Amino acid sequence: MNYNFPIILLAAFSSLIVGFVWYNPKVFGSIWMRETGIVMDGSEKKGMVKMLLFNFIYSVFIAMSLHPIVIHQMGAISMVGGPMMVEKALPSYANFINDYGTAFRTFKHGALHGFFTGLFFIFPLIGITSLYEKRSFKYVILTAGYWSVSLMIMGAIICQWF
Repeated sequence: MNYNFPIILLAAFSSLIVGFVWYNPKVFGSIWMRETGIVMDGSEKKGMVKMLLFNFIYSVFIAMSLHPIVIHQMGAISMVGGPMMVEKALPSYANFINDYGTAFRTFKHGALHGFFTGLFFIFPLIGITSLYEKRSFKYVILTAGYWSVSLMIMGAIICQWF
């Protein structure tokens, strides 16, 4: 099971779409700006292309990291030494993949693991960082919420179509 880069790219791109909706002033954008002290005066457009490009690149890294979390069969592949070693694996590996190769490979299951990754990994990371940056709990909830929704969608895409 190798990386399916078009699906990784689609999953990464989905975080941009979620961000466009999530941080829209009519959704949570106004609250986020108030909590961060950011004022939209038109000057933010200057570096927007660079910001979106790096957002996408970082999201590709996240999607690649999410892949083994949402697809359980990656654990079996890692047990035989990775994709390069599959041909040398014992017959029990092939039997296992034949029996369970598509188990838990649904949109809903990927969304579940994406949500748990957001809740139990991203939320604490943002929470800890925000303590030292003296950010409000509202900021933590808003940012962790964005990443939880993004990871749910990314995980769903990866798990369903990878």
